[in-house]
Amino acid sequence: MIEFLFTPLFASPATLTLAQDTGEVNRSLLQYIAKGGPIGMIIVLISFVAIGMIVAQLFRIRRDRLAPSDLVDDLRVLLADGDIEASIKRCEDEESPSYVSRVVGSGLVRASRSAFGMLELRSSVDEIGQLEVDRLYRLTDGIGLIASVAPMLGLLGTVVGMVGAFDTITLSDGPARPDALAGSISQALITTVLGLIVAIPSTAAYTFLRNRIDHLSTEINEGIDEIIAPLEAAQGASSSQTPKPQGATRG
Repeated sequence: MIEFLFTPLFASPATLTLAQDTGEVNRSLLQYIAKGGPIGMIIVLISFVAIGMIVAQLFRIRRDRLAPSDLVDDLRVLLADGDIEASIKRCEDEESPSYVSRVVGSGLVRASRSAFGMLELRSSVDEIGQLEVDRLYRLTDGIGLIASVAPMLGLLGTVVGMVGAFDTITLSDGPARPDALAGSISQALITTVLGLIVAIPSTAAYTFLRNRIDHLSTEINEGIDEIIAPLEAAQGASSSQTPKPQGATRG
């Protein structure tokens, strides 16, 4: 799709050939897009925005970026030893904050300040993890928005082109000449094609990225649960060993 839509824009040789009664007329894709009018140019513009979002999300939604292996290994060792302060510092010292550093670091800080201690760690990690997933969805939702808007813009261009064609028929003296109608009809068809060219890959990318986020976040959350398990076990053991107050003896 990208090669078909954007590579010919800057090609000097003609890339499309249109057969006519008088011979063959070569036109570049840029010339066809220009015939789509302002609406066609808007569709092309948002297609570049969609490509930028897709590339950015493909770069962000990677396991080694969301859960760096060295960070995960360090936290596993530190939390197994019960060193909460060092674990928090390790998350804060991360040069590029990741999914794991934000979830584990913020969860440990919140639990350490809570009256319930590490008993609140699980709920804190779950809550912060959901916020991080929402952050990953945000840019992906922008791709979904473009996938929805692009065909509607194409339909708008179609309607505008058909209105122009009917206006030409109304204003003409006698039967309208085909070449007088060709411009408006061409605009109508080109904007429809452009809208579909942008919408179809954007919809596919949106679905792929949403599924990728769900898959990676589930795997990483399972790893986080494994990392914090020693703290929860230690807190549970200390709670069970706390002596219970004895009831008042009868006189």
